[in-house]
Amino acid sequence: MENNTTTITDPDGKYPEKKFTFDFSYWSHDGYNEREDGYLEPDGSKYADQAKVFDDLGKGVLENAWKGFNCSLFAYGQTGSGKSYSMVGYNPNKGIIPITCEELFKGIEEKKLTDDAEKEAEYQVSVSMLEIYNETVKDLLNVSSFKKGGLRVRQHPQKGFYVEQLQVAPVSNYSDIEARIAEGTRNRTLAATNMNATSSRAHTIVAINFAQKAKNEAGKSMTKTSIINLVDLAGSERADSTGATGERLKEGSMINKSLLCLGNCIKALADQQEGKHISVPYRDSILTRLLKNALGGNSKTVMIAALSPADINYDETLSTLRFADRAKSIKTKAVVNESPTDKLIREMKDEIKRLQELLENQGSGAVVVQGVSPDDVEEMRKAQEENLRRNQEEMDMMNQTWQQRLEEQRQVSQKLLDVEKTKQEARKTIPHLWNLNEDPMLTGMVLHLTPPGVSTIGNVDPASIVLKGLNIKKDHAVIENDSNSLIYLIPSGSESKLLINGKEITERIELRHNDRIMFGSNHLYVFHHPQDAAKQVKEGKVVEKVSFNSAQEEIAQNKGFDMNRAGKSKEDMLLQEDLIQIMPMVNEANAISEELDKKMLYEIALISPQARGLKDGRTEVSVKAKKLTNGNEFVWGRNDFIDRKFAMQEVYQMYVEEDEDWDKKHQGDYPFSESDDYEVIIGTCYLYVQSLAYLMDMEDNLAIRSFRGTEEGLMSVEAHPFSEAGELLVDEYVEEPGELVGKDIQFMINVKKILALPKRYHKVWCQYKFLLSDEWNKSQEIDASLNSELNFKKMFKTFPVTQQLMDEFENSPVVIQVWGKQRTEPDDPARVTMTTKELLALEDSVMTYTAPKKGVQNRASHESKELRRKESEINNLHVAVGNAKKAQQEIESDNVRLMRENDDAKREMMSMRRKLELLTGMVEEAKHKGDAMLLARPVEQVLRN
Repeated sequence: MENNTTTITDPDGKYPEKKFTFDFSYWSHDGYNEREDGYLEPDGSKYADQAKVFDDLGKGVLENAWKGFNCSLFAYGQTGSGKSYSMVGYNPNKGIIPITCEELFKGIEEKKLTDDAEKEAEYQVSVSMLEIYNETVKDLLNVSSFKKGGLRVRQHPQKGFYVEQLQVAPVSNYSDIEARIAEGTRNRTLAATNMNATSSRAHTIVAINFAQKAKNEAGKSMTKTSIINLVDLAGSERADSTGATGERLKEGSMINKSLLCLGNCIKALADQQEGKHISVPYRDSILTRLLKNALGGNSKTVMIAALSPADINYDETLSTLRFADRAKSIKTKAVVNESPTDKLIREMKDEIKRLQELLENQGSGAVVVQGVSPDDVEEMRKAQEENLRRNQEEMDMMNQTWQQRLEEQRQVSQKLLDVEKTKQEARKTIPHLWNLNEDPMLTGMVLHLTPPGVSTIGNVDPASIVLKGLNIKKDHAVIENDSNSLIYLIPSGSESKLLINGKEITERIELRHNDRIMFGSNHLYVFHHPQDAAKQVKEGKVVEKVSFNSAQEEIAQNKGFDMNRAGKSKEDMLLQEDLIQIMPMVNEANAISEELDKKMLYEIALISPQARGLKDGRTEVSVKAKKLTNGNEFVWGRNDFIDRKFAMQEVYQMYVEEDEDWDKKHQGDYPFSESDDYEVIIGTCYLYVQSLAYLMDMEDNLAIRSFRGTEEGLMSVEAHPFSEAGELLVDEYVEEPGELVGKDIQFMINVKKILALPKRYHKVWCQYKFLLSDEWNKSQEIDASLNSELNFKKMFKTFPVTQQLMDEFENSPVVIQVWGKQRTEPDDPARVTMTTKELLALEDSVMTYTAPKKGVQNRASHESKELRRKESEINNLHVAVGNAKKAQQEIESDNVRLMRENDDAKREMMSMRRKLELLTGMVEEAKHKGDAMLLARPVEQVLRN
């Protein structure tokens, strides 16, 4: 970033540097110092802190609100790029939303103190907070709205789209609005955890309604209104990064739908600015409906594009920049919202009267609309009733004094505030649990006290602590508190899934301060023990800082993964980050499969770059899906699985809400499985072509190995050198590969057969990239058998041969991928009648490798059993990956050894050939001279050399 220009460079060097110009370009990645209070202040001129961003953007929003304009500010960008940090902030680093609210009330107080005319003015501020997740609207200030289907979005003739029954809370100062936002954030956290949702996939809109009532110069009472929309959008991961296209994209989750529609609206508005006659598809999603004014209507709008500087996010960052570049061309038409107060009331009364008459006529049957079905008429009637109700409420509020409204809201909120204050005071002395969330803004927002006595944990009342979601049982666990001294956690049964500090427990265990506890699949908490914490401080112990990532690393480490970062390469650390993200998702997918009885098992699969046909690169985290009824397996890429996992959540949520059509939500096998005809990679094999560098033929049977390192079959392959004219080179050996440099040579690879594949495959083919080429060479698809004849011949021209190619021949193999399609195997009748839970237990019992069980350290000096299916699965994977790497090393070692032996044999053969030629020459020369014998010394010299 430099001035107002943002420059992006392709880390692979494939594309030229690109520059984008905006009103402001901020760098907030590094170049700061952390003060004692935690605020991040600039260490030089490069870093833009929160105050700088507000001065440039937030102040303008606030000034326009005072003038009576509607204002909107929304943050767009991929997950983890800093959208929420910019909008909300963290601890002392307050974002635009809290600073705007704080400055608004400061401005009100200043006007009341400094301007006599303003003393009689009335300033009304109210706030609403909603979340859009999966095209469902939830009022974060009203938990009763967290119902099936959420709140409805309707359209008002003058005011546009609005959310029906959305609570708008009056506030009198910054503390009030801060408390409302905190309440909304807590409710958001609970909702996200209970429905297994991810905050990064939800949009949050905080709307501040600001009204100024004062007399104008003519003494007439005027009302100036402004709505400030502050929007934190969901992560903008590109849909095509999941690999979903065509019908698959249509079948995919609706989580990205709103962002796709937002992009379509931005494009259409930009096209309109260029003079094109095109309609804007606001109605395609709830988000775009609610943002209609912000995008192209009555509003002054600011957009923040949040970027990630990481080179692995180049594509997403470029996509965000292009989105912002298109958006900057849009022009809105904002007007001052000012009207006489009595006129607003009169118009409201007229509208109420009109709606009442219309409803009365409909009720008497006087209105008949041709071509409209009774259902549509009923829907129109309901909409009119809602408009009537809303207008009546607004008129009642206008007739009511502002102080009366504030007092009503204060009474409603006081009980909630008293409960929260009591809880915050109690946490100082009473042991309790506080939540961890992948979104730092939501960490610590949920608190469960565990006072002396017994606290029960379950998914329904009358449990002391109610947790809802996957793998939470009705009676899940019990916490026993012995006078705030010794505290124990006890599972309520063998099916209660509990992890403490990454290790599964099945027996009573003592809890200590800062223990990390996982209830079920996604309820992650930290145990806070005030008395134990004080004791540890007194003993001089350092209390570690716990975060969501550190807790997930701990779980991964206890399941066999090496999460130690010391001495790790950049690629290894990125792999660790992917594992931290994917592992809880795989656990959730398995829990959903078990809950919905989908008879599917999901496991992590690590795919090396070589197995993907690359010479080097990162090991990728993928997910293997297995049908438990017939054994067919599929491997999904990381992004494809993530998209599927969120689609699974949609289905699960409908199931929880007792929607009768929950099982019809997904079409066919998506998202839980694939059709058996899905293309899968069976394995890879390594063809070393070193002999071709010496113009020698080669023929071999290569092992086809899966990503686990197991042998899946054999490939019969041969390679031959050819002349420029296409003639097979026989007995044209060279002593050194360098002799071929500059010559025109052709090489042919023939994949003859694929042998001994498992019977479950009915189609098979192969593909590979020849050395120094990025082009895939793909064979035809043939029927699979024990002896599948491919005869896939491919000629490669090297005109001329280069030293680089010879180096590749010497050092790099040709990686051949073997792909196939699985047979539509009939389900095992015995397995079909079993539940997913029973099938998973059966899967455990037939595992060929069982990981050593690890005890859980109990502070009461007894050990708990280890019955960890998940640990066994992941450890099996870990061992399989180790076996795969070992097998690959052995293959490479064997090939290198064979190549060396082959080289030695070739050199020996060439030497013998030359000696034979010399001896033959000496014999011919002796014959020509008429000598009957050869001298021994010359013959001896030839043989020695």
